[in-house]
Amino acid sequence: MALLQAFNISASGMTAERFRMDIIAENIANIHTTRTENGEPYRRKIVTFQARPVTSFSEIYSASKNAAIGNGVKVVSVKEDTKTDFVMTYDPANPDADENGYVSYPNVNTVTEMTNLIDAQRAYEANAAAFEGTKSIAQTGLSIGQ
Repeated sequence: MALLQAFNISASGMTAERFRMDIIAENIANIHTTRTENGEPYRRKIVTFQARPVTSFSEIYSASKNAAIGNGVKVVSVKEDTKTDFVMTYDPANPDADENGYVSYPNVNTVTEMTNLIDAQRAYEANAAAFEGTKSIAQTGLSIGQ
């Protein structure tokens, strides 16, 4: 069971970090979106993770069909960043400019997003390395039994 839990923990981490990278890519792709469906500029999205509850062995044993559920990480929410202000740029020719000629651009900072992307990529790679390590341990254990 411990190997399955180790695989599950690594896989949930990779899934969560992949989702985080998708949201970061969405933020970067919308860096110049001055108007969305609600009429406002695009708002940066932030992903929040939470640890999955620990599943005891007795719970896993009694509910063997749910053996892979339990440990790891999950995405709790994707929220819009309402704390950071929009970037105001003077561009009177832009159709989205206000009466003073200023355009509100999204609150997306490329440097911040790229830093977060590198962080998510490294966390994904760490989970992949842990997964490979667990797989190697399992293969070694199987080869000892031959």
